[in-house]
Amino acid sequence: MDTPRLDARTLACIGVALLTWSSAYAAIAYALPAFTPGEVAFARLAIGSLCFALWLLVKRPVLPARRDWLRLAPLGVVGLTVYHLALNYAETRIASGTAAILISLVPAATAALSAIWLGERLPLRTLAGLGVALVGVVMVVLASGKQVRFEPMAALVLVSVVASAIYFVGQKPLFARSSVFGVTAFTFFAGTLGALPFATHLPQALAAAPWPRIGALAWLGLAPTFVGYIAWNVAIHRSSASQVSSFIYFSPPIAVLIGWVWLGERPGLLTLVGGAVTVGGVILANARGRATPVRAVRMEAKPCEPG
Repeated sequence: MDTPRLDARTLACIGVALLTWSSAYAAIAYALPAFTPGEVAFARLAIGSLCFALWLLVKRPVLPARRDWLRLAPLGVVGLTVYHLALNYAETRIASGTAAILISLVPAATAALSAIWLGERLPLRTLAGLGVALVGVVMVVLASGKQVRFEPMAALVLVSVVASAIYFVGQKPLFARSSVFGVTAFTFFAGTLGALPFATHLPQALAAAPWPRIGALAWLGLAPTFVGYIAWNVAIHRSSASQVSSFIYFSPPIAVLIGWVWLGERPGLLTLVGGAVTVGGVILANARGRATPVRAVRMEAKPCEPG
């Protein structure tokens, strides 16, 4: 069975996810001076979980069967708790450019895991496109005006890469028998509980933090977390995990543009060229002749609307 084409609704969902996720880098950096990495992770997941819980009450989507709960719980802890804790702690020590380069390895990790887990076969065109896009990402980050320096703490970002790939690929078979929203909500509930031990002093931190720092936490929980993950999982549901995840390469260039608008960091010519290379790589990776599932997962396409 051929991989489904990226239609307008799928591309819209990818765009929403990338725009919100790309803003998270600045929000995390803004919140960390007032909160610990664990507190930022828990607050972000807790706000997202609250949004999911309210949506469940209003929309009443198809919820995962009890037999799937034991699978969703570890996916939530690995893909959300571990991902956010590792990334937040890493960003206290390494340059954000270093983190962006390493996080851009998620498409490659997702593609490899998809081939093993879901039986998706990757053609040479896709692999070449991912490589070209990675070159563009490196150009963008190196031209962003920030120091790029690797150190042992960068290994935590690699943990985030692996955790993200497991999360994206592990959920897809469950979308066939539950709603995208229900599956995502349950993983967030588990991820929030997993981060709870790291937030014992969050009330005191909230009392002492200035409102702008608290606002950064609220943004993280609402936009990149709730809206972003829902949009991304809908896109994953409508197409192949490796195909959609290749668009993560757009995130660093978008983050640079957000920094330009928000922080006044103007991108140079090399940044713009790197962005063009990234776009070209993603187009190449998603050209026809894309990944062909050997062992297809039967599922019914749903509109780009959770629940």
